[in-house]
Amino acid sequence: MSRMSCRCIASFATAIVFALSAAQAGPARRIVSLAPNITELLYSAGAGDRLVAAVEFSDYPLAAKNLPRVGDAFRVDYERLLELKPDLIITWRDGSPPAIVDELRRLGLPVRELRITGLDGVADALRELGTWTDTSAQADRAASDYLRRLAALRAAHGASAPLSVFFEISETPLYTVNDQHPISEIIRLCGGRNVFADLTGLAPAIGIESVLARNPEVILVPDDEPAALASWARWPLVTAVRNHTVYSVSSDRISRTTVRILEGAEEICAKLSDARKRLVR
Repeated sequence: MSRMSCRCIASFATAIVFALSAAQAGPARRIVSLAPNITELLYSAGAGDRLVAAVEFSDYPLAAKNLPRVGDAFRVDYERLLELKPDLIITWRDGSPPAIVDELRRLGLPVRELRITGLDGVADALRELGTWTDTSAQADRAASDYLRRLAALRAAHGASAPLSVFFEISETPLYTVNDQHPISEIIRLCGGRNVFADLTGLAPAIGIESVLARNPEVILVPDDEPAALASWARWPLVTAVRNHTVYSVSSDRISRTTVRILEGAEEICAKLSDARKRLVR
């Protein structure tokens, strides 16, 4: 047996013993996040200083950029993970590959899955993280503030005149969101109607002909697709193009179910308010 093999086996054994003992020791002190949105939520919940590693694209807040990396959304460096001796590994139930979760459990590592259901679910996630990390006081404050802001947005835009909206995730290939996606919930919150709400799959692929047929009054394009914004000029008969209600919105703010998603919601509501002024009906 090679030295490397022996070292790996020893690392596995040490980490498993550590994990089992740590799981009984109380609130987590050495946390690994396996999703960027979970990393961000941990900081909001007051447990950012407990993080010892995260996955790629964990870039908010600024301190998260300096965390050691143990992989990305599709792979995990198990040896590196074991060397860190975490007492809690948090995965995203709707995003982390089941094979990774199964392997972590097979290794005897302390894993918990966090589920975030809709915009209200962000507050639930904050409180759950606060319970796991013994930071409930800060997590509860963050959750209450989040829900207050969310309620204010709903009250401000609930009676707005409805608009048909197409949200473009990417141009090539052309992807959108269905009604189960948080972005579609934001569109509804702002008084919009997702023209592709009826499709199956959170982010279905579509054809340009489908967009033309549904003729949205507003088109929203993420700002990380700058060429896509200009490309809509090719379709002047689309209501949104004809009335100059094609808008760029911050991808960073709406791509993750975290507290910052409300900033994205505020931006989308502002775009739809502007569209109501511009549309000729």
